[in-house]
Order: sequence, then C-alpha cells, then structure tokens
Amino acid sequence: MEFQPHGSKLRMGRASIAGQPYHVITSTLGRTPIFGELTAARTLINVIKGHDNRGYTQTLAFVVMPDHLHWLFSLGQRQGLSRTVGGLKAISAKRLGGRIWQDGFFDHAVRTEENLKKIARYIVANPLRAGLVEEIGDYAHWDAMWL
Repeated sequence: MEFQPHGSKLRMGRASIAGQPYHVITSTLGRTPIFGELTAARTLINVIKGHDNRGYTQTLAFVVMPDHLHWLFSLGQRQGLSRTVGGLKAISAKRLGGRIWQDGFFDHAVRTEENLKKIARYIVANPLRAGLVEEIGDYAHWDAMWL
C-alpha cells in the first residue's frame, strides 16, 4: 500500500452532497490574526454572503475569529464542497492582497437538526471561549439563522 499524506486521506474521504449541512473550519496561514482587523473580517463576511447569493451555500451560522473561520452551511446545487470552500478562500485572499489561508480545511457533515443548533451555538460562542468578549453581542463577526 502506498503511503499518502494525511491531507490526501481527508480529501479522499470527503463527500459533496447538495443540501447537506457542513461545519467547516479553516485557518489563516501561520495562524496569523488577519481577521482581528475590522476591514479584513468584513471582507470575508461579504465573500460568505456572495456564496449564498450565488447559490453555492445557504449559511446557517458563522464566526470569523482573528485566525480562523467556523462556517456552518448547507451546500448548494452549483458546486462541490472543496470547490466551494476553495473559492471562498481564493476570493477572500485576492481581495485582501495575497495568500492568507493554510492549505486544506476541516469539514464535518451534520446529520440531524438537533446537531445543527448545537453546532451553531458552539460556533457563535467561540469568541466567549477565546476570551475575546464577555458577551456574544459584543463580538461583531458572527451570525446565525436561529438568533
């Protein structure tokens, strides 16, 4: 059996199913806190909204942390998961002036409605757990369809 790097195994096991909710996490290159700056965070949020407007995704929840993104969405009919996330990373990098993302991303297909809400709560509470704010309403870079 030929050895494959860990990243290749992740890609091989990844499934793209239209309508399937996914929780995606992707980090900045070197975990640099690029999105600690307001303009950069808003740029990424605009790219997320653009993906929704084009039918690539239906965003259920997200939080833009200084050095990573948590994004919960249902995958649209127009393109697969890797291309959707890759597009988000490419567009945001171009708008922000260069390579800003680590290669790859983590994804988890969410199976039940109950898990969706639990994951959404986990996502929007990230700034609290990181000690960035004392109340979630004080953090500007998140949204969830249930709140």
